[in-house]
Amino acid sequence: MAKRNSYYWLCQLGGWGLVGLSMLFYAITFKEEISQTYLYRILIYITSGIVSTHILREFLKRTNWLLLPIEKMVTRLGAAVVVTSILYGLLVLGAYELFHFENKNKLDFSTRLFANVLNIGIFMIPWILLYYFYHYIEKSRRQQVDTLKLESLVKELELKTIKSHINPHFIFNALNSIRALIDENPNRARNAITELSNILRSSMQAEKLETVPFEKELNIVKDYLALEYIRFEDRLRIEYQIDEDTLDQPVPPMMLQTLVENAIKHGIGKQVSGGIVKVVSDFKNDFHELIVLNSGSLNGHMNGDGFGLSSTRNRLQLLFGGKANFEIKQVDTGLVEARIQIPVELK
Repeated sequence: MAKRNSYYWLCQLGGWGLVGLSMLFYAITFKEEISQTYLYRILIYITSGIVSTHILREFLKRTNWLLLPIEKMVTRLGAAVVVTSILYGLLVLGAYELFHFENKNKLDFSTRLFANVLNIGIFMIPWILLYYFYHYIEKSRRQQVDTLKLESLVKELELKTIKSHINPHFIFNALNSIRALIDENPNRARNAITELSNILRSSMQAEKLETVPFEKELNIVKDYLALEYIRFEDRLRIEYQIDEDTLDQPVPPMMLQTLVENAIKHGIGKQVSGGIVKVVSDFKNDFHELIVLNSGSLNGHMNGDGFGLSSTRNRLQLLFGGKANFEIKQVDTGLVEARIQIPVELK
């Protein structure tokens, strides 16, 4: 930040210094008298230009105009040129009065102000255009960097998810559960193979999309929990509280799946008597709210330092900026809540 401010002040001094030199060059070319008063006038022009444009810069930063698209900035930039030029003219005339410079042409105040606004307007236009397009290019560059970070994070998440799904322990548990069902319940065994296939297929496709409809993500979670139910049997209780209007809302792929896996691994899997996993999806205050409740307690594996939880925060930040939110907390004795809030897309 300090380095950028240094560049800004160097550009300010350099740019308005060139304006002062152009005025001096004009006087030399047309053989006007370069008196001490004339040099003071040039200094006033330079100082007024720096002050007025710096005030404009602070205004642009506070109103976040620089974040707006070009089509919304055209009229605003035009108004900024006019207002800043008027401010510049007032500063110049105020300095003239302060230092008692003589009004050689005996013009009234409004005429002198109008003349100064026209004279300086030709310098304000390139200043504002350069300042705006510098930040426009900088914003585009940051967006490209964020996009690359997101792609890298999604790929890393995909690799981690695939690894967790196809590791021998997971495959052993799933296949063991299916094998036990083959004679006892052949139809359930066939369904379990389909569920396992859906999970693996979804994890391999995670890198291709930034978001998927919530319904698709929910179906994968249901397949995963159905497989885990075969393993845990009565130790696992599953509940869903889903508002059907949320099914078409976009969510990052495998994000809910990650939270549910976390709930099984660090919650249900560590409870001798098992417990409950409840998935909630609803709208709340212009947000799509996703909640995973599970029996268990927070510990070193669930304090946000693990890959799954930290990647959830990072992906939400990259996709939605500060508009989305994620938290995990102990809401009751023996009950943990993971909550995601995603801004609702207006249609």
